[in-house]
Amino acid sequence: MQQLIDAFERKFYYLRLSITDVCNFRCTYCLPNGYQPHGSPRSFLSLDEIRRVTRAFAQLGTEKVRLTGGEPSLRRDFTEIIAAVRENTAIRTLAVTTNGYRLARDVANWQAAGLTDINVSVDSLDARQFHAITGQDKFRQVMAGIDAAFSVGYRKVKVNTVLMREANLHQLPQFLDWIKSRPIQLRFIELMQTGQGEALFHQQHVSGALLRQQLLQQGWQQGTRSRSDGPAQVFSHPDYQGEIGLIMPYEKDFCASCNRLRVSAVGDLHLCLFGEQGLTLRDLLADDSQLEQLKMRIYSSLQAKKQTHFLHQGNSGITQNLSFIGG
Repeated sequence: MQQLIDAFERKFYYLRLSITDVCNFRCTYCLPNGYQPHGSPRSFLSLDEIRRVTRAFAQLGTEKVRLTGGEPSLRRDFTEIIAAVRENTAIRTLAVTTNGYRLARDVANWQAAGLTDINVSVDSLDARQFHAITGQDKFRQVMAGIDAAFSVGYRKVKVNTVLMREANLHQLPQFLDWIKSRPIQLRFIELMQTGQGEALFHQQHVSGALLRQQLLQQGWQQGTRSRSDGPAQVFSHPDYQGEIGLIMPYEKDFCASCNRLRVSAVGDLHLCLFGEQGLTLRDLLADDSQLEQLKMRIYSSLQAKKQTHFLHQGNSGITQNLSFIGG
């Protein structure tokens, strides 16, 4: 079986694997009304199904897996999931995107199981603003979790901040001060329009290009991406231990460097965060003997991947909120 390559010669080294769409935060841009169970009971991928799907992707050239949600650490078997994915020696990077709720308590166990990289969502450095955005008064708990990650030996922590005009755009000086002496890659993510978030998008969206202009004027230098990196443009400065990343999905040619695929918590393959209905893989995850069929389905379905998303036309596909297939 060949490396995963689509019809536009893009190579795919990166899998974003959602393991639950349940979340205990109520972020204004994602789940403002909290997690709403779907109409019929749904079972998320089991440990064995996760083991099988990541084995297939590893054999198709995947080098990086990110566990997402919802909030992935809400799964009681989260540490076992980390260990199961790490059985694939071809996967060099195993990351998680977390709200940090359980980071201080569990990060040592996650590291021991094989987790190599951590992204924590922090949308404000003001505890009251953090509470207003997330619906949870957990700012200090999340900050303690980031400290705990460093204390157990992580050399870098990535922090995701959804850029919003009224909520945090004015906090850039505080964010820069925060990372001056900390090896944090602070990643500003442009607010993206979803089916349930159209009004918020028009009210709060800010182009990351504004921040890029400010950074370049202040002497920040843009680095280069490796083939399994995410979509961030990363900037460094000789006076700062930390880095700044900008994720700008509305920028021209954003999709030209796409290198990632998504599998939802119920086992559907999604070729784009903002695409149409996913393709089920679950019927081929029941038994180890189905591995070759599974790989063939993944490979063949990739040939239908479109050249670009359609966010510029206001079309967010089936993505009603970002917990739906893991952001």
